[in-house]
Amino acid sequence: MKISKYKYTLLIVLSTFICSACTELISDSYSEIIAEQFEPTEEEVPAIIGAAYTQLRASMLDFDGIWRYQEITADEVVIPARPNGWVDGGLYRRAHEHTWTETETWNRGLWTRIYQGVTNCNRLIYQLESGFLPISNQDVYESTIAELRATRACYYYFLIDLWGNVPIQTKFDIPDGYLPEQSSRKEVFDFIVKELLESIPLLPKERNQSTYARFNEWAARTLLAKMYLNAEVYTGTAEWQKCIEQCDLIINSNVGYGLEPRQKNVFVTENQNSIEIMLGLAIDANYTTGWNTFDHHMQTLPAGLQYKYNITQEPWGGMCAIPQFIDTFDPDDSRYHDNFIYGPQYTIAGEPILITIGSAEYIGKQMDFVNEVNSIAQSEQHQGIRFEKYEIGLGSNNILNNDFVLFRFADVLMMKAECLLRTGRADDAAAIVTQVRTRAFTRAPEKAMVTGAQLLEGSVYDYGIRDNRDVPANTYEGGADIQYGRFLDELAWEFNQEGRRRQDMIRFGVYTTKSWFSHPASQPYRTLFPIPQRELEANGNLKQNPGY
Repeated sequence: MKISKYKYTLLIVLSTFICSACTELISDSYSEIIAEQFEPTEEEVPAIIGAAYTQLRASMLDFDGIWRYQEITADEVVIPARPNGWVDGGLYRRAHEHTWTETETWNRGLWTRIYQGVTNCNRLIYQLESGFLPISNQDVYESTIAELRATRACYYYFLIDLWGNVPIQTKFDIPDGYLPEQSSRKEVFDFIVKELLESIPLLPKERNQSTYARFNEWAARTLLAKMYLNAEVYTGTAEWQKCIEQCDLIINSNVGYGLEPRQKNVFVTENQNSIEIMLGLAIDANYTTGWNTFDHHMQTLPAGLQYKYNITQEPWGGMCAIPQFIDTFDPDDSRYHDNFIYGPQYTIAGEPILITIGSAEYIGKQMDFVNEVNSIAQSEQHQGIRFEKYEIGLGSNNILNNDFVLFRFADVLMMKAECLLRTGRADDAAAIVTQVRTRAFTRAPEKAMVTGAQLLEGSVYDYGIRDNRDVPANTYEGGADIQYGRFLDELAWEFNQEGRRRQDMIRFGVYTTKSWFSHPASQPYRTLFPIPQRELEANGNLKQNPGY
């Protein structure tokens, strides 16, 4: 949280350079450079401002990143104890059961990574405004400042969603010993909206290689729509119509965004040309070489699956889908078949992959992923349906080459549909949902159609405790009592594995009220994470979120 005063040395990380001939990430790392000895040219500025985006990827995808805690604290993904480990002091169990504390290392790590992104944006804005980074063209200068403000707003979107009441810091040149004041969640909301509204008119409208993986007008409007979609949670006042207005501007932009004919196209290895991606985090295993840059395949595949994909390193095999979630899928939904790994497993040469660790009764048998997991406290190597929404390319190493999708066009459509549903226009919402579903039911097109009446129904998710090691404690709650529960199901089927389920569950009032797998219902204050204890100790201006 502490932001160092600008002095005479400058660390510049050129980590997100998008060139005209390549849309993947290219990273050059520079050691400390004395500012007086470094004179950047105008041509180098686009590469230098890439440092603003570096922490978006790190915040979302690094081990114990936003992706993980948006998912494993919710009802789709679980990391149970495995024969090869995945206990780690009980932190994944505490996340699943909503019993985390103020001293969790992952919580402070998230806070630190995200605020480092804020700091990077503040530094770059300062260097531009001071003239250290030269841009002679006034239009380009204003557009660059606007891009940095929009990117900073994205970091604050993460902060408001996870912790709510956080400090707003926009200055880099600050006095020694400075400690920022804490802002209310409403103040943070107003700040983000203001930053976006002021930046959007100055951002480029184009959708091309020069704007890929960067904030253009439409990516910024998507972020603004997300703010309005969650406004009732963040401020207590709903902004459904404002969300619809932003979505309509994007839908009618005519710059080339649209739905892919097949959802899987958005998540293939070479996905940088997808017409559906509004904002991607550019990743290339040749350049983005941090150990945990994008390793979801390593976290979900057991060791033997190395030979199904010829992965260069042995995967670690922990996380899987919660069985109750898998049970919600229609068997004709291609999103189930495209996004998950299930059934008997074979090497690339067609040989059965065998179970190698766990209970003696399973060792030596074929790896056959089943939709069953004993409990958060114990599981077998073959238990749990595994993840492959992002294509696992043959010969991958520990980093996937796919760009991670932060915003996509289907999300814009579904945001509009949700707001229409919540404002009494269920049939109009159903038409949009049907549009999104159509590509998932090409073999059973009649199942793609959804009516407004159906969207007003509850969820088909069979909520309740299902810990197979303690069957007498199991409960059967169902989801029929969830308002707009069918729409919540639609969000799960379309956006699973995309690092957003916690946010959706909170908006639908389910995150702390329902039980699933080994997770009992929790207290309402758990919709926010605690301000990290070490941050409270370092800054007396911070107060803990209620309940902790």
